[in-house]
Amino acid sequence: MASKGATSSGGAKDGTSDSSSSSKKNSKKPKYSRFTQQELPACKPILTPGWVITTFIVVGIIFIPIGFASLFASEWVVEIVDRYDEDCVPRNYTYNQLAYIQSSETNKTCTKRLIVPKQMKSPVYIYYQLDNFYQNHRRYVKSRSDKQLRSRASEGDTSSCKPEAVGGNNYPIVPCGLIAWSLFNDTYGFSVKNKALEVSKKNIAWKSDQEHKFGSDVYPKNFQSGGLIGGAKLNASIPLSEQEDLIVWMRTAALPTFRKLYGKIETDLEANDEITVVIQNNYNIYSFGGKKRLVLSTTSWIGGKNDFLGVAYLTVGGLCLFFAISFIFLYVIMPRPLGDPSYLSWNRGQVN
Repeated sequence: MASKGATSSGGAKDGTSDSSSSSKKNSKKPKYSRFTQQELPACKPILTPGWVITTFIVVGIIFIPIGFASLFASEWVVEIVDRYDEDCVPRNYTYNQLAYIQSSETNKTCTKRLIVPKQMKSPVYIYYQLDNFYQNHRRYVKSRSDKQLRSRASEGDTSSCKPEAVGGNNYPIVPCGLIAWSLFNDTYGFSVKNKALEVSKKNIAWKSDQEHKFGSDVYPKNFQSGGLIGGAKLNASIPLSEQEDLIVWMRTAALPTFRKLYGKIETDLEANDEITVVIQNNYNIYSFGGKKRLVLSTTSWIGGKNDFLGVAYLTVGGLCLFFAISFIFLYVIMPRPLGDPSYLSWNRGQVN
């Protein structure tokens, strides 16, 4: 009887050990390590009033000079901005601008005169600015084929380009998609004192885009050959990697108001010079209530004219100094004793 009891109790123990070992095997609990349990040595600074005040002062001292330097650099930038979409519409089309831009019989040539307020040292960058143009619209952004743009072997990859995927002969459009189809097609000619100014279009696009996104063996085909023309046409004898106007346009903007680089004037412009600009007002922004502006600008070490960066640095630096002075007054007028850091949770093991 005793042996049987012993045998049964031994069997029970074996059963419990087997079940415990199997539960350990099936357990999802990770193995213990100091890393998973976040017990590795770490820097846990104590934010004393001295550290906080010092940090605010250092940030203020660094940010305020940067803010003033940014503002001064922005002030040195000379910029001329001229809106021309309304001025270039003939008076008899003032209340029917859409009919003017859609008609093939109306004269789209427009002449404007701009005065240079300060000396503009070369290079003078030429931009066109569009307002209320949503290049970030989901369907618009997706209407392109990056494979087709990169390689001649992928010319037929137009599945993402609808409705501008194939031409009337069912051959693929290169480049396909709404972005390329709506390429900006206004042109500008500049002259000073009856002397024409040459506009350079070299190196206006990102070099990485030219080398990696647009193939040197891809040429335009069936582009703007349909009944509805969206924008500029492309030279079929020039590969896409050298069509820098297209490359600039294909880098879509994130906001509805944006500027894109048109070209560069490699000549200095003196103060009070009168620039005569001959504009071909071809691009249709009237159907959606858009605006067009011509921008001439120099640059500085922070880029173009941008007061926001300097104001932002000055604001943050000023707030930091204000908080530092406020904390100093509070610490002097109403001091408060600090607690003993040895009682913090990570220091308890060191307390005797």
